[in-house]
Amino acid sequence: MKLFSVLQIAIYIIAASVVGYCLFVGLLAIPFFQSQAIYLNHITLTWLAAETAGFVDDVTTSLSFKLLRDDPEALLVLYLHGAAGTLGSGFRPPSYRTMYAGAPDKIHTVAIDYRGLGASTGTPSEEGLLTDALTLAEWAMQDAGIPPSRIVLFGQSLGTAVAISLARHLASRPDSVLFSGMVLVAPFADVELLTATYRIAGTIPILDPLAAFPRLLAFFNKFILHKWPSKDNLAAFVGNCETMAGHGLKYHITVIHAQDDYDIPWSHSDQVFWHAVSAARAPREFNFEELEREKDETKTSLGAAGWTVNYKTARGAIREEIAKWGLHDRIMSYPIVSLTVLRAFEEGTA
Repeated sequence: MKLFSVLQIAIYIIAASVVGYCLFVGLLAIPFFQSQAIYLNHITLTWLAAETAGFVDDVTTSLSFKLLRDDPEALLVLYLHGAAGTLGSGFRPPSYRTMYAGAPDKIHTVAIDYRGLGASTGTPSEEGLLTDALTLAEWAMQDAGIPPSRIVLFGQSLGTAVAISLARHLASRPDSVLFSGMVLVAPFADVELLTATYRIAGTIPILDPLAAFPRLLAFFNKFILHKWPSKDNLAAFVGNCETMAGHGLKYHITVIHAQDDYDIPWSHSDQVFWHAVSAARAPREFNFEELEREKDETKTSLGAAGWTVNYKTARGAIREEIAKWGLHDRIMSYPIVSLTVLRAFEEGTA
């Protein structure tokens, strides 16, 4: 009888777990809950932190703005942060210093909270976040008077998707706009692949049970409204840049990822890099495995720091840098980022 009772309890636990998991997946298919899972915009991470200094009524009257606008050699980083939190959350404030560490007397940083995050009103969406980024870029170029050649796009995690979308949009306009460079830290290929690989704290799988059944996962992916197809957007951006005629503009892309990132596996950066290089080599076709073999032959070992590989064309350069350590957020404040931002400015003006 005791054995039977134990089996009964085990069956009940398994059944409850299956039902609970199905309910969880079902909730993710509902737009409201799906949006919360992707953007985490209601998680501020600074609930108890009061703003003591207040906000300037007109930024154009501030000394920092005047230093940016009036210096003909000033350089500007447009900082697009990841999901959740605010401008002042976690490792973001230290990373702002990292942006200008390569040239403290010349590099400025401007960051925003997307709609629905921090003190910004509204609800986050792909179209909405692109609009926010476009507004930031237009402000930098028009109000601050900084030309694209002195601007670098920086994105981390979700911010990489926003940065790529912004770069593609501006490059595809009749009056094509190319920034000095684009630095992407911990990017993801797209939301569909991210859902299949994401694990809480790198341990607890979210959709692994579904990923074991490709058709079931494909069915679930039909309900994903926020696609963020970064690998495809970056490929389109590179392809567009490669076919520009008479512009004399070059693109510079650097993808950075830490191998111990348990939020977004660094395999996503391999996918992003592959799609970018594929677009640069079009119409020649080659698969992922071919590029990986080529990378093994050409990449530069950095010893305990990781490795880097660089692909150049007549119209631009695509670099992938994989660090041994850095997790998902800490890496933003590492010297590798400072050096990459500085290099993006130097290569963009070369």
